[in-house]
Amino acid sequence: MNLINEVLIQNSLITAFVFIGLIVYVSYFLSDKLTNGRFHGSAIAIILGLIFAYFAGVFTDGEKGVSDIAVLSGVGILGGSMLRDFAIVATAYGAKLNDLRSSGAAGIFSLFFGVILSFTLGALTAIAFGYDDPKSITTIGAGTVTFVVGPITGSAIGAESEIIALSIAAGLVKSILVMTVTPLVAKNIGLNNPKSAMVFGGLMGTNSGVAAGLAAVDPKLVPYGAMTATFYTAVGCLIVPSLLFFLIDLFF
Repeated sequence: MNLINEVLIQNSLITAFVFIGLIVYVSYFLSDKLTNGRFHGSAIAIILGLIFAYFAGVFTDGEKGVSDIAVLSGVGILGGSMLRDFAIVATAYGAKLNDLRSSGAAGIFSLFFGVILSFTLGALTAIAFGYDDPKSITTIGAGTVTFVVGPITGSAIGAESEIIALSIAAGLVKSILVMTVTPLVAKNIGLNNPKSAMVFGGLMGTNSGVAAGLAAVDPKLVPYGAMTATFYTAVGCLIVPSLLFFLIDLFF
């Protein structure tokens, strides 16, 4: 048993791939058998990941979820920013340039409108829950843009760690909602072609949520939605900790 444990630790990244693969397999199995595909497997995988992270933190008294367990330390590398960014960039290779151009002004407008709308809703929610300082309001609002923009904004403007954690939680809730609701409303909103997928990605912005939601609708639409969703994150990282924080600071 000690030998197996040692081998798994020495090959931690491979162990992490197997562990994540099993979670994804079980998630899609549950999605297919229990919900007939209506509740996307990616959403179940995220929920299972959060559950595992919580209990791993309780068990190890650590701060890095399952990667605090020696056998699963490779998850910390697999879930790091390098591979995440590589996966996001890789999705763009499935897009066709002519289809990207066809989104035109609508695609560009959706980026800025989506960021500002999400931020506004998040900021209003923060105010409704009693937060009245600019840093907290801006960071929580940034979290509802995406769970990437939240911590980047919080770190840039000097928000407290608890507020940054709240912003990440807000972004995760949004991501799960997008990936689960998208298949249910796709027909009603005409989400069936590359142009609408790009506008949708620009409005929603959460890359994981958009990609998973579109995968449940039509896998061919994923690169287009992921493309604008990636730009959405970039726009959020640029204007939220600067322009939008300045505006919030003026009023609060």
